[in-house]
Amino acid sequence: MYTLTPYFRFSRVPRHHHRPCRATISTHPPTVAAPPRLDDVTRMSPTNVAIHDPSSLRSTWSHRAWVATGFASVFSSLAKSVAAAADSGSAVEPLLAAYVGYILADLGTGIYHWAIDNYGGPSTPVFGSQIEAFQGHHRWPWTITRRQFANNLHALARSVALAVLPIEALLYAGGGGGDAASHAFVGTCAGCVMLSQQFHAWAHEKRSRLPAAVAALQEAGVLVSRPMHAAHHREPYNTNYCIVSGVWNAALDRWKVFEAAEMFIFFRFGVRPRSWGETRPEWREETEAATKP
Repeated sequence: MYTLTPYFRFSRVPRHHHRPCRATISTHPPTVAAPPRLDDVTRMSPTNVAIHDPSSLRSTWSHRAWVATGFASVFSSLAKSVAAAADSGSAVEPLLAAYVGYILADLGTGIYHWAIDNYGGPSTPVFGSQIEAFQGHHRWPWTITRRQFANNLHALARSVALAVLPIEALLYAGGGGGDAASHAFVGTCAGCVMLSQQFHAWAHEKRSRLPAAVAALQEAGVLVSRPMHAAHHREPYNTNYCIVSGVWNAALDRWKVFEAAEMFIFFRFGVRPRSWGETRPEWREETEAATKP
């Protein structure tokens, strides 16, 4: 009997000679293009106008015209409020609205002051000259007390006049010429914003030179006082921004509102506020006596 035995023959598998794998580690990180800067890094050149250009502290006819226009727009709103209140026989609502306008004006000046103190530069559109002026103010804060009234207020008066006129037109377009409360709010808020630079100047003036009524209002907390505003002029200039009454300053600092806004802007846009860095020598405050030739 025959037995069938299976027979397999495996063909030889050729060996392939592979090159050894080599890993190369580079100690130089890849070059990544830096993101574009969104802040204005133009170097500012402060000028002590009280010494180098005293004429810039005087009022011109253009300044006076804008201040007169600003006051006219404010008094127009307040007069309409009084007339509407007389017709309605109630003064409670317009008085409350005026108080709200006064309170919000203080907050508004604080937000604006914080923004131009910390962001932008001389080449920033529209606000560049104000930004540079406010930084110069930190070096020579006493010069604001040397400015004449219209010279100090004309920029805000122009803004108020250009803002109040269309607002009043909208109130009339709403029918009935606007109510007493609306006019009271607009007039009081606009008036406090326009006069905030004068309140600011009084906060830098020596008490002995202040009118008695102004000193009393500062003492009562109606207007921002010299001690309260003096805290803003200590490095890094990041507190007490409000310059109408200063009523918001404590709350804004306690709740770190501006610090939170700065963190948001930094992480969202990569822009650092000026208050985060060290104050450059050319911006440190100089007293009036130190600057006299």
